[in-house]
Parts: sequence; C-alpha cells; structure tokens
Amino acid sequence: MSLNPRMAQWSGKRVWLVGASSGIGRATASALHAQGAAVIVSARNAGSLQEFVAQHPGAQALPLDVTDKAAVRAAAAVVQQEGGMDCVVFCAGHYAAQRADALDLDDLLRHVEVNYLGALHLLDAVLPHLLAQPAERRGHISLVGSVAGYRGLPNGLAYGPTKAALINLAETLYTDLRAHGVGVSIINPGFVETPLTAQNSFKMPALITPAVAAQEILRGWARGAFEIHFPRRFTWGMKLLELLPYPVFFATMRRLQTT
Repeated sequence: MSLNPRMAQWSGKRVWLVGASSGIGRATASALHAQGAAVIVSARNAGSLQEFVAQHPGAQALPLDVTDKAAVRAAAAVVQQEGGMDCVVFCAGHYAAQRADALDLDDLLRHVEVNYLGALHLLDAVLPHLLAQPAERRGHISLVGSVAGYRGLPNGLAYGPTKAALINLAETLYTDLRAHGVGVSIINPGFVETPLTAQNSFKMPALITPAVAAQEILRGWARGAFEIHFPRRFTWGMKLLELLPYPVFFATMRRLQTT
C-alpha cells in the first residue's frame, strides 16, 4: 500500500538535499542527477559541494550549516525563488559512539543540534514554501533516520535518541501534512560505508555502499513508501527487536555486549 504519491519520474524535478557533501546524501544526489533531477546540494563543506557540482553539470551548491537557523531560512528562500521544491531531503548527521559510563555532554548536545534541531530548522524554513506551492506541487519531505532509532542500543547513548526523535517526528509530520498534499518519508538505513561509520571498530553486518543505499531510497520513493529501510536482510532483524518485551530485549543486549 502506497502511503505517499509515487515519485519515479525525476526529470525536471527540483530536489534539495541538505547534508550532501558525502555518504548517503551525496550518493542520492548523484543518483537523482542521473535521473534528470535539478539537484541542489547543501552542507558545511563548500569544497566538497563544488567538487560535486563540477562532476554533475547543472547541479547547484548551497553551502550551509544546519545549526544556523537564519542561514537555513535564507537558503530555503533562495531555493524557492529559483524554481521551488519538489523534494527536500534532510541527510545531515553527526555520529560518535558513546556510553553512559563515559558521558560527554558536549557531544550529546552536538548530536541534538545537528541530527534533530537541524531537521527542525529545515522544516521551519521549507514548510511555508511547500504549503504555498500549487496543490499539484506541494512536494515531499524525507528525513534520514537510522535503525539505531528503533531501540536503545549499546554505544548509542548520543546517536540513537536523535534518530528515534526523527522517526517520531516523521510520523507526526505525515499525520499532519497528508491532508495538505505534502508527502513525508523516513529513511532508516542499516550500516552504510560512510565517513561516520568508518569510526566503528566492530564488524558491521550487511554493510553496503552509499550507491546501493541511494538506489534503495529511489526505489522507496517510487513505491510511495513512508518508511524506507535497508538492507532488508539486516533491518527486518532490527525490527524484530522492537517487538521484544523488555526482559528479553535487555537480555539480548547483554549478550551482544559480551560477544
């Protein structure tokens, strides 16, 4: 069952990807460009964005720090003035493993600032524009979460709660915006080869490349899915964790921490 309008034809569509200097965001921008979309890429790393534009003629770079509310609003105004928005993708993210017995408040707050407040800044900036667009072009918002947001996991003290917040946020956005014709989706990847996951010292099961992740995202949009999760050989197992009662779940987490 499609919960969103299917998005399979990208030629001439304008897509703004925020957090697209590397990893999933960059790969998705590249895949959309190959499908004929007019791609606008934003991130703090202006050099990486310019490199992307050089490799993808017609793409536009819009350097941006998602923690700067005023800058996000100004960037959204530029995107709208230059042709509007058919799809807005929040891919920005900060990740560092953290445990409660080594709590780092500054890093906890950094996760919140980038992963969650950054998404709120983007929503604040784009929703008025999307809702003002003609009814047949209200557009779509995608937030990149993570299966780490399904349940509390080892070493996930800082990262997991921000991704859980994005999942909840997307669910509420969908409920509120469906009647207005604005599509909403949440993207929950498993392990993807990115600069963020390169920090992990443990074996990452079912690890995939950003290019594979991007194709999964495009297929999810084409299905009209609300949640796009991948690789499914891994994410379905993670979904089973959501169903476990607490005694079984915590026993499972203890076993994972001792292996």
